[in-house]
Amino acid sequence: MEVKDIHNVYFIGIGGIGMSALARYFHFIGKEVAGYDRVPSDITAGLEETGITVAYSDEEQEIPDAFRNPKHTLVVYTPAIPENSVLLHYFRAGGFRVSKRAEVLGYITADTFCYAVAGTHGKTTTSSILAYLLRETGTRLTAFLGGVSENFNSNFLIEGEEVTVTEADEFDRSFLHLSPDIACITSVDADHLDIYGSKAEMEKSFRDFSGKVKPGGKLIVRYGLPFEGVTYGFETAAAYGLENIKITGGRYVFDIRMPEGKVSGVTFGKPGKHNLLNALAAFAMAVEGGASPEKTAEALAGFKGVKRRFSYQLNTPEVVYVDDYAHHPAEIEAVHQAVREMYPGEKVLAIFQPHLYSRTRDFMKEFGKSLSGFDQVVLLDIYPAREQPIEGVTSEKLLGEVSHNNKQLVSKEALLEVLENTGARIVLTMGAGDIGVEVPRIRQILVRRYGIAL
Repeated sequence: MEVKDIHNVYFIGIGGIGMSALARYFHFIGKEVAGYDRVPSDITAGLEETGITVAYSDEEQEIPDAFRNPKHTLVVYTPAIPENSVLLHYFRAGGFRVSKRAEVLGYITADTFCYAVAGTHGKTTTSSILAYLLRETGTRLTAFLGGVSENFNSNFLIEGEEVTVTEADEFDRSFLHLSPDIACITSVDADHLDIYGSKAEMEKSFRDFSGKVKPGGKLIVRYGLPFEGVTYGFETAAAYGLENIKITGGRYVFDIRMPEGKVSGVTFGKPGKHNLLNALAAFAMAVEGGASPEKTAEALAGFKGVKRRFSYQLNTPEVVYVDDYAHHPAEIEAVHQAVREMYPGEKVLAIFQPHLYSRTRDFMKEFGKSLSGFDQVVLLDIYPAREQPIEGVTSEKLLGEVSHNNKQLVSKEALLEVLENTGARIVLTMGAGDIGVEVPRIRQILVRRYGIAL
């Protein structure tokens, strides 16, 4: 694909976090951009503010005239779009070039020095930290992120076109379209079994991804994973390691051990051992790509975070409210560890919206175990996303797997009563569905209940 030959780009599913970053890229380089999404959101509102046209009806008449010429129009879609989409059918039948988001991302990054972060957990935070570190140490880059960086206030950054940072998404084997110079694998827990069928098949896909690293490139890999590369982790045998970890003033202070030398007195502000590993992975990628270890370590202190990744909504003596994207048992356990480490002995209310019927079915017992660590558990109905209901797979059944009795299944509307009556000072919302839409309302309820002056 020659980008110079494309005048118009139409996105089917433009409101997705990854799709919107690509839309912003094409808009930035001067292409005409439009798209469709099922419902309005903060993301689509942000796109519309930049001049991008967004339609909310899957109908042919919604396509602007400028995007009806197949010779100069590229159509990008997300696998979350159903095959019976009217728009998808129109463009395919009309002879348009129709590509998945991952293919297009592969085209854009192919001729750049590409950093790519893969893993079933941690890739959004790690890639966001990496983009921030590279920028702070003088690299002009383009970054396509799977979340909104609180440092950039965006999921997209473009300050130079020779270096790119991107997530390498394992869903639908999308990451096999990339050819990175520096790649990282953070984790390979079983997930997306509706796509892969087994953990072994998923691991094979990650192995295939590791083979996509360009000749002379490097693979950074979490110590203990079954891949050959430069390792990082808490283990003393890891090439990049963490030592002398302390918590001071709600921030981590530690030393980083490198293959050659050490950097001492490093500070990092995001809670949780999983976030320490994300920071270490990003540090290793930057240094292996040529960045100064000392300047990179210094920059870690300034990383603010990613929206919906242990994102503080309220942090007061009366109440702490944290929102997180966690939608897999391992991610919920990571949030639990972070909360218990930062707020030992406090009562914690966890509000969780399961994401996908298939994931809930595949990890029913694991979800129950991970949620059981919280003092009070509130479940919302399963968010279906791209799926149809599966018989016997419900939030009610999942609630039965939680090992204590301080638990309930409620509607979104009933959350008000739960929040008014909980005795917990620490409140969490977790999930990858539309629970994020409820965050401002929950925050407002807590502010009113506790009389917090903002």
